[in-house]
Amino acid sequence: MSTKRVLIAYGTKHGATAGIAEQIGRTLREDGLDAVVLPADDVHDVRAYDAVVLGGSLYAGHWSSKARHCAERNADSLRHRPVWMFSSGPLDRSAEEKDIPPVAAVAREMQLVGAREHMTFGGSITARTPGFLAKVLTRQGKGGDFRNPERIQQWAHHISAELVAA
Repeated sequence: MSTKRVLIAYGTKHGATAGIAEQIGRTLREDGLDAVVLPADDVHDVRAYDAVVLGGSLYAGHWSSKARHCAERNADSLRHRPVWMFSSGPLDRSAEEKDIPPVAAVAREMQLVGAREHMTFGGSITARTPGFLAKVLTRQGKGGDFRNPERIQQWAHHISAELVAA
């Protein structure tokens, strides 16, 4: 049996979603899968992968255009392999307290590619995050890193288990 090759592609604006993608990739590799993590803009052909995890950042209820374009560009191939999607964005602990359904754009992309499931993780805006809005939010005390590494790893283990069982 050959090792399954998994692509983790992400659309991010300031790097928080990239961090989630990297953590998913590390966990899948620890579980024995061949995981490759790439920016969504760099993904033009997914046929070399047995499965895909596609994530995007959320800003004001909108999913990353980089992630959306990646899904649309690769839709035909994605329909023929297992796909999972994730979003990162809530700047609070709400993603840990309840399942947050995908925003409308993500739900459309999920249907387009036949994704198995979606997970929302907390986002991150800290004093190191560039941009005016980040500075305002952190000054108002609304910033922070709300990504939960254990929850991300747990979801990645879930993906591994499904792939190994297939």
